[in-house]
Amino acid sequence: MKKRKIVVVEDEPAILRGLLDVLEAGGYEPVGAADGAVGLDLSRRVGVDLVLLDLLLPRMDGLTVLTELRKTHPNLPVIILTARGTEEDRVRGLRGGADDYVVKPFSARELLARVEAVLRRSPERPSPVKAIRSEAGTVDFERSEVVFDPEHRVSLSEMEASVLMHLAMNPGRVVSRDELLMRVWGIGGSNVETRAIDMHITRLRSKLAVPGIENGPEWIVTVRSKGYMLGPNMVLVLSEPTETE
Repeated sequence: MKKRKIVVVEDEPAILRGLLDVLEAGGYEPVGAADGAVGLDLSRRVGVDLVLLDLLLPRMDGLTVLTELRKTHPNLPVIILTARGTEEDRVRGLRGGADDYVVKPFSARELLARVEAVLRRSPERPSPVKAIRSEAGTVDFERSEVVFDPEHRVSLSEMEASVLMHLAMNPGRVVSRDELLMRVWGIGGSNVETRAIDMHITRLRSKLAVPGIENGPEWIVTVRSKGYMLGPNMVLVLSEPTETE
């Protein structure tokens, strides 16, 4: 089996070396970058499966790298590396499209668990829901995009697709913000991070808005003080089971 390639963007030589060693021992193919500009370039190359991104970087800071990377690679998984006491940076990273974060110092076991969890959620892996259809368009999870017509397509980020997928896998049930954090991000909830969930929902609704139509279908319903649920009249297209010999 081909090893998954991970780009590690970290300017502290000792930390970078340690991360590369841990990932290599975990069965991955890690590539290191000591500044944001090089990290962005490496992350955009063919064959990259995930990016570990520090926030405090020379030449280009981590949040700028994330913003630029999302313009060309909206679905590439990104895990932010942050120091203790920088909660606002973590929230900004999640709002900017990061899939998860790890707080320094962290153990090799925790890092590998986070990497494995994010990669399991990647679009390349089969999912029980193949698409969601409404009267106005279709969410195609295999391509991570919303298709209104052949001329109007909108890409979804990895996190946006994962949030919508979890709602689709629980039709008719309210999904709390804490559950989304745990099931989608793989982390425990807090009041600050749950606001990041709201930001992702807002961005997702913007992408699901039908071009030129003011009152389109309600893809996501907000249930006050409880969370979110998939909107009414949505048709789920399930993945066909794989045939085995």
